[in-house]
Amino acid sequence: MTPWPIALSTGCFYQRSIFDILPSVSEAGFREIEVCSSPRHLDYHNMEQVCQARARMRELGLVPHSFHAPFTDRLDITSLDRSLREASLQELLRACEAAAALDCAQVVLHPGPERPGRPPEAEFLQHMHHAAESLNVVAARCCELGVQLLLENMLAHLLFGHVRDVMYLLGEINTCNVGTCLDTGHAHLAREMGLVIQKLSGHLKLVHINDNHGDWDAHLPPGEGSIDWPWVVAELRRNDFHGVLVLELQGSGNDSVETVLARAVRAREFLDRICAQSSH
Repeated sequence: MTPWPIALSTGCFYQRSIFDILPSVSEAGFREIEVCSSPRHLDYHNMEQVCQARARMRELGLVPHSFHAPFTDRLDITSLDRSLREASLQELLRACEAAAALDCAQVVLHPGPERPGRPPEAEFLQHMHHAAESLNVVAARCCELGVQLLLENMLAHLLFGHVRDVMYLLGEINTCNVGTCLDTGHAHLAREMGLVIQKLSGHLKLVHINDNHGDWDAHLPPGEGSIDWPWVVAELRRNDFHGVLVLELQGSGNDSVETVLARAVRAREFLDRICAQSSH
């Protein structure tokens, strides 16, 4: 068994209603989950539906550990356009309120937009300033709600695509204690796996577990790509990680719920084996 709880992100079912998949997730032996914010999965704007989802989880013995805030190219708290920036901020605040209503301990947020490229340095610094300003507001609201905000390392080709960007933003947030979420697939694609666990270690509260072959963000189960998992597990231990591992796996709308969950169970068993081997 791993020394850490292994949760399942419901993002692999983002095209299905959360109410349709919760019983199967429970039957597959998962107890903790990260809730996906896709509107087709759970309309977090609808607080009545959010509360119904929380009640159903309780019935099934499921614990919603974390909530993944929405991320799109149109959601941009770094924007130089004040109206877009404010609308994006309000959307994230609403997501944090949904996380609290679900009784989640943490909310995971991509600090930048899903937009590729890095602008000239002066403009980039403006984006950074706006991001820090917005994140301070989100962090303060999370503190009021009793939910911890976690910043996730993003894909390397995006605006804030490197661990140094996350570290800078962490240093600029002064309203509340904010942590980090390591996405193993993102770190592998950025060629930063060798340093990211150590750099984030003082703030690391959650790890999104997924694999790839170093070419695209495939969200494969661990062991099916080229990440060195024994090394990852050893580094997490060495850096005193005490959080939760969240399986964040790809789920095609064409795959049955049973197929996706069988993949998730194999991934959980793989992690258990790696941890057992590394403990000897």
